[in-house]
Amino acid sequence: MSNRYRKAQIATMIGIAVNLLLAVLKAVGGILGNSRALVADAAHSASDVVSSIAVLVGIRAAQKPPDSEHPYGHGKSENVATLIVAILLVVVGFEIIYNAIVSLMTGTAENYTTMIALYVIIFSIVVKEVLFQYKYRLGTRIKSPALIADAWHHRSDAISSVVALIGIGLSIIGTAYGIPYLGYLDPIASAIIALIIMYMGFQLAKEAVSMTLEVVLNEDETEEMRKTVVNIDKVRQIDRLIARSHGSYVIIDIKISVDADITVEEGHRVARVVKQTLLKNHEEVMDVNVHVNPY
Repeated sequence: MSNRYRKAQIATMIGIAVNLLLAVLKAVGGILGNSRALVADAAHSASDVVSSIAVLVGIRAAQKPPDSEHPYGHGKSENVATLIVAILLVVVGFEIIYNAIVSLMTGTAENYTTMIALYVIIFSIVVKEVLFQYKYRLGTRIKSPALIADAWHHRSDAISSVVALIGIGLSIIGTAYGIPYLGYLDPIASAIIALIIMYMGFQLAKEAVSMTLEVVLNEDETEEMRKTVVNIDKVRQIDRLIARSHGSYVIIDIKISVDADITVEEGHRVARVVKQTLLKNHEEVMDVNVHVNPY
């Protein structure tokens, strides 16, 4: 197992454990504290557990070496995991909105929220933001789209918890000062949480589909790769370099020119050096296909 995948798996397993704890804590706090917003937030944390498991499966599948059916490896497994996370977010969001509407229409929203819900939501906000920072920074460093997607899932949970905090806080104020209609702000907060969850889901789905279509990197993104190649001995020029995303890593197709009077064996040696140098100096590059032209 590569160091990249090991770090991603450890981060994902930490996320699963923390989300499971938060989901239970929020559910109990939401029931005891009479808060629909907190129960909705518990559902969001529970979806985090499922999505993290999907990410873990995707990361492990992406480690498999190339085979006859997948000559470029299994890197897109992480994008499939990302898409699963996105769909889950949309479904969970829709369910929360439905429950909030039912609560408002039936008049059950006037039941007031207690302080226990407030304490739980504040604790949740701090923990989820810490998780986001940890996973996002790690995912960016090791170039894992699935881990970055899971990090944004944590951020969406933290944002939704802030909304829940506002709804819960105002509901508690309503209880303290005898303002009955403030009780409706708790389910309204849960509906806003749902919209945030669904927006995150749509954004992640868009990104996952884009990555699956093997987007070609632009010139700025391949500049360092070009510099690496032109500094290799006996490479006269780069005729073409196309780097395309393949899930969490990059595949390069490159045409180089060498002196026309060298032997075929020497030209093959130069091509091998080009491939090995790109793989060594650019961690995101998984494979390089080199074509040699006479200069």
